[in-house]
Amino acid sequence: MNKREEEKLRKQEEKLLKELERTESMSVYEKEYDMCRYICGIDEVGRGPLAGPVVAGAVILPKDNPILYLNDSKKLSAKKRELLYDEIMEKAVAAGIGIAGPQRIDEINILQATYEAMRMAIADLKVRPDILLNDAVTIPEVDIPQVPIIKGDAKSVSIAAASIIAKVTRDRLMVEYEQVLPGYDFANNKGYGTKAHIAGLKELGPSPIHRATFIRNFV
Repeated sequence: MNKREEEKLRKQEEKLLKELERTESMSVYEKEYDMCRYICGIDEVGRGPLAGPVVAGAVILPKDNPILYLNDSKKLSAKKRELLYDEIMEKAVAAGIGIAGPQRIDEINILQATYEAMRMAIADLKVRPDILLNDAVTIPEVDIPQVPIIKGDAKSVSIAAASIIAKVTRDRLMVEYEQVLPGYDFANNKGYGTKAHIAGLKELGPSPIHRATFIRNFV
């Protein structure tokens, strides 16, 4: 092995060590509740967009097989999220998804729809969690102990994993909506109020997936 190769290998090892340390620092809550057999992370995406559903993810990670590079889904590239989604789905003890659509959001408000999606995600798990690590919220009507963690998707690997599967699921849905509802640029904006989205809304009017309570200022 020449010096260049040695240097490359050393840098790779350094990078891996750094990532192992970062993952360890994001496993503080998992270690704190290690006496629980099934620790489940919960997070949602899509509370802010003008269109599309709110999607919640629930993930129980394996204790003996860590997944590296987990982080708040917003801090990861789309490509990295897709790769991690596959790894999470392959390695997780259980993973669940819950979806509340735009009509439901209009009917019961975004916060209640978010709670509903979270309850659906928990119900979608093939095993019952012993404890829930939630991103910032306490979910009503759930009889499992809960730990709300502010900015949890950046502090807990379980919540980060939940945020990734929720984000990838929702993004894929919005790309599909673009095929059947062109003109709003859903594939790029994912339902958020970008310039192109608002222009499409003003020109075409609301689509079936727009949230009536969110678009009053634009139509």
